[in-house]
Formats: sequence, C-alpha cells, structure tokens
Amino acid sequence: MSRLAECFKRLRAEGKKALIPYVTAGDPAPELTVPLMHAMTAAGADVIEVGVPFSDPMADGPVIQRASERALAHHVSLRRVLEMVREFRRDDAATPVVLMGYLNPVEAMGYATFARAAAEAGVDGVLTVDIPPEEAGDLLAALTAQGLDPIFLIAPTSTPERLRAISASARGFLYYVSLKGVTGAAHLDLESVRSKLAEIRGCTDLPIGVGFGIRDATAAAAVAKMADAVVVGSALVKIIEDAGADTRNIAAVIGDRLTGMRRAIDAGA
Repeated sequence: MSRLAECFKRLRAEGKKALIPYVTAGDPAPELTVPLMHAMTAAGADVIEVGVPFSDPMADGPVIQRASERALAHHVSLRRVLEMVREFRRDDAATPVVLMGYLNPVEAMGYATFARAAAEAGVDGVLTVDIPPEEAGDLLAALTAQGLDPIFLIAPTSTPERLRAISASARGFLYYVSLKGVTGAAHLDLESVRSKLAEIRGCTDLPIGVGFGIRDATAAAAVAKMADAVVVGSALVKIIEDAGADTRNIAAVIGDRLTGMRRAIDAGA
C-alpha cells in the first residue's frame, strides 16, 4: 500500500480529513523549501504538494505564476526539486509528497528516468496538469512500475463519462478543481462543490481532495465537511510573496495559517 493510501486509510479510521498544503519548490529561495515543508507537517499537514516551477503554468493564477518565476530565477529544475524531496525524507519518512507540475520537464527527463528518480527521492504521487489520461499511457506505465500514484484533476464541467475515464487511471486521490478558473480565484460556490462531489463519488471509491479558491480556515472547514481532503495553495504562496525579502518569519506565519485550518477542519469533522 502506498503512503498516500495508508494516509487516507488512517484518516478515515480516525474520522479526520486530510489537509494538503502546496509550496512552489524554490520559492522564495531553494534553501527554504525543505524547512517550509517541515513547518507544514508540524502545523498539521497530512500530505505535502510540491509545485515544480514551470515557465508557462497554464492552470495557475498570478500568485503561483509569480512563485514559479521567482523559483526559476534561482535556476530550480525538476532534478533540484527531487533533491529537495530527498532532503525532506531524511527527517520525515511518513508524510506523503505529491509533485504537481507540467509535462514538459518530465518529458525532457524521460518518463522512465523521471519515475525512477522520483521514487528514489521519496515522491509518492505525481499530478501532471496538462496530460489527460487518454494520452498518458507511457507516463502511467512508468509511474506504475515505480509504485508512484498518478493523480488527475477533475473539473466542474467533467461529464460522468469523463469522470469514469479519469477515475480508471488515477490512484492515491482525485483532485477536484472547485471552480472554473485558475488557482487562487476568488469565488467558492459550496453548493456546487457539494453537488459535484456527490456525482464524482458515484464513479469512484478514491478519496477526493478539493482545491482552488480555499483561502482561510472557514472555507477549509466547510469544504472538509464534504471532501476527503482540503488543498490549500495560493493563500500560502501569497504569504511568501507578501514577505518580500524578509523571509525570517515565513515558516512561522504559514504554520500559523495551517494550524488554524487544521483546528477548524477537525472541529467540523
């Protein structure tokens, strides 16, 4: 059983929901990524989602786009991201790590080479935003050979047929995009989320995480009542951006934000 499957099994037995924070690797500086990951787990994160910087992140809003630009200015490559995960694993062998990114860097490295290197570094799941399951056969084979979970996005517009196709290829969990737009968009329609999650559950037994547009503890708690996991990205990356050159307290501020979300999620469970 993968670390992701074990994590969701444990949480289900405890009657809890997963908190999954996101960090763009290398933002605000490469040496701060691993300490930020540890601060997230200390604040109650169950899974860490690590963004691989990319020059054209089509699913990401301005906040995460700028984070990628800052990371790329530090020359953070896919191989460097894997080194960060390996470093994280020296002190944390339990928390699942999911890479979120785009196909180009993976394709440039080669599917088999990437999957082997990711597994050796301690990665558990891979979410490649811009490859649909119908075109992911070679990548899926490479990930499966290394015991890595392929994770796919589901959109508000996904049809039942599409949901079944995505669910058949996915493992670990499904990531439901809670709105029509990019990461960090403002509006979160909870009733629409509730309705779509019911539809998704009719097509799969996989856990469902919800992300895009979750900004605070109130929203996190509301979503956790419906979903198996809450994914928080832009709200955390904005803390890094707002800190500017003063990076001394970033980990503490992000930890405080996540602690508040963790308490709110658990209180509503």
